[in-house]
Amino acid sequence: MQEIERKFLVADSTWQAHAGPGRAFSQGYLCTDGPAAVRVRIEDDAANINIKQAVIGAERAEYEYAIPLADARHMLVTLCVATPVAKTRYRVLQGEHVWEIDVFAGANAGLVVAEIELQQADEPFTRPAWLGREVTHEQCYYNHALALHPYRDWQTGNAP
Repeated sequence: MQEIERKFLVADSTWQAHAGPGRAFSQGYLCTDGPAAVRVRIEDDAANINIKQAVIGAERAEYEYAIPLADARHMLVTLCVATPVAKTRYRVLQGEHVWEIDVFAGANAGLVVAEIELQQADEPFTRPAWLGREVTHEQCYYNHALALHPYRDWQTGNAP
């Protein structure tokens, strides 16, 4: 399956007035080297394993499969190559599109990223006023990179 997704920093908190309830995410990476990143994710009380093509940009292959929650919890504790990424995800409807806003916690606290999934790479969309700079082509903002090089380290001069 091909995913087309663009990422942006969030400029301010005005999106919160339009957001639905947040969902807690914990995701860890079993593999970040080679042609794919393999992650385990717990979203509230559901779990999955995800394989994403290891390329930077708006388009990449992605496969996702449900797994037992107990297995996911065990994998997050025993098999991850780095500390799992914690975040709360909110959804905001803007025009015909849904934005997913990730508010990171733990070692990535202070980082807020918005993502939009598109049907086509050149698909037009309404740009909300709270949207900041596009970071789709900046690897450091990808979750697997945040697991290995957390946002808090950037603040101390150790940018990836």
